[in-house]
Amino acid sequence: MEKRYFLAFDMGATSGRAVLAAIDDNGLLTEEINRFNNSIKVVNGNCYWNIWGIMAFIKSSLAICSARDIKLSSIGIDTWGVDFVYVDEDGKLLDLPRAYRDKYTTGMPEKFFRKISKREVYNYTGIQTMAINSLFQLYASVEDKNSPIHKAKHILFMPDALSYLLTGKMVTEYTIASTSQLLNATTHKFEPKLLQLLGLDVSVFAEIVMPGTLIGCLTDDIAAETGAGNVPVYAVAGHDTASAVAAVPAVTPNFAFLSSGTWSLMGIEVEKPILTDAAYAADFTNEGGVDGTITFLKNITGLWILEQCRKVWQQTGKDYSYAELTAMAAAQQKSNFVINVDDEVFANPDNMLLAMKTYCDNHNFIFPENDAAVVRLIFDSLVAKYKEVFSLIGSFASEKIEVLHIIGGGSKNTFLNGLIADALGVKVVAGPAEATAMGNIMIQMRAAGMA
Repeated sequence: MEKRYFLAFDMGATSGRAVLAAIDDNGLLTEEINRFNNSIKVVNGNCYWNIWGIMAFIKSSLAICSARDIKLSSIGIDTWGVDFVYVDEDGKLLDLPRAYRDKYTTGMPEKFFRKISKREVYNYTGIQTMAINSLFQLYASVEDKNSPIHKAKHILFMPDALSYLLTGKMVTEYTIASTSQLLNATTHKFEPKLLQLLGLDVSVFAEIVMPGTLIGCLTDDIAAETGAGNVPVYAVAGHDTASAVAAVPAVTPNFAFLSSGTWSLMGIEVEKPILTDAAYAADFTNEGGVDGTITFLKNITGLWILEQCRKVWQQTGKDYSYAELTAMAAAQQKSNFVINVDDEVFANPDNMLLAMKTYCDNHNFIFPENDAAVVRLIFDSLVAKYKEVFSLIGSFASEKIEVLHIIGGGSKNTFLNGLIADALGVKVVAGPAEATAMGNIMIQMRAAGMA
């Protein structure tokens, strides 16, 4: 077999990676060829993503391939969920995409549910109510008379926006659209009732396509600038969670997954959405998966709290590596209490350590006396939340869950994984750490008729 190359762009909220896959008769080899630090940009008190910085990273990665005389078979892009860009009638971006951690959605769910009940919205979408969801971002924008939404001709979710900037073609990929709390979980179409309440027409969104659909090829300008040529760009599972779940190396259908990173997402894969009263009461979400499946899961604040504490420590000259932080926690006794990692105080504070101390003070807990104890508290609190959610998942699964697959960057933390296994009392399989990129590549290969 002639060697073929596929390039996966896996864009996270804190970092982005370009992973090159090469396949021939000797098998599949992957290589991270480029990486960049992604971060929220604060402009006039508002939080944005620098989409042009992301585009520069994508183009530099394509140039690396060109410099190595690598002829790519295709490209695929996955990102975090819910965020989007506004595009005007001339096809130009109206502004940088607002970041989901922006506080402009504070109070919007409660306000929106005066127009329609929360239960009815769940009946349509099956999505966990979170202020960050696209539904409430759009509602906040409609309420803001100066928002770009009032001039927008199109709305593109993040992976679709990046594909558009590469190809000039607009699509709405199914899995990323499902994170919006606007997509009907049963019909896989945008729910007219919700769009009507926002004052939007369905035409503002491009055609919904499934993973594996060809979007287009690199524009002549980008092909020439990067030297990559007119490479095809495919819609993969644009939501990083859907790509990651597609790569779970499960040998039994009775498994649960934990995508462990900045966010943690724990759930099971099902054929149809679960919209029962119990699912609604537990605030579970039904997001789109590959081949029209549903990833029935719960969003949990993950290693975000530790990442933000690390930033505060760095500012004081204590530049702990993640390996050092884990070793520090392992040397500590189990915490005497846990914090609710999903408390809104931890969403996007200016100082995470101060936020933790405030939480402890408000709950009559004694704040840890040293950095190592802080890390151990974060780990113990994550494990407590995982145990709570895992128990809930078991009540929805059709069969007893036999194994938990931990995927994503957090799967490399053997100490944390051990705590999880002990707490849940179930077999834990860790890896792949690069599950999202692997799922992205798998969809590209299948589109090429290789899987």
